[in-house]
Amino acid sequence: MRVLIKPIITEKVTNESELYGRYGFIVDRRANKIQIRKAVEDAYSVAVTAVRTMNYPVERKTKFTKKGVVTGKSGGFKKAIVQLSEGDSIDFYSNI
Repeated sequence: MRVLIKPIITEKVTNESELYGRYGFIVDRRANKIQIRKAVEDAYSVAVTAVRTMNYPVERKTKFTKKGVVTGKSGGFKKAIVQLSEGDSIDFYSNI
């Protein structure tokens, strides 16, 4: 199971990382906090102090168009906010 799927690079998460050392990741829905902590520590060689997770459910939407009722859904995902120890940081742009 691949625990870390991709990092979240938004304005809000970037601000959190600069001020408090918190980084966001989209993770596998089956992963728990211990697995997320180990995956981040192994991938980026940093010390993790706290992990917070959020589950976002699947959103189902219905539209009324000329062709009739169109239904769709957006996939659910699990987000993890990782707090690093003082002095540690992750540079997502080093590979570019």
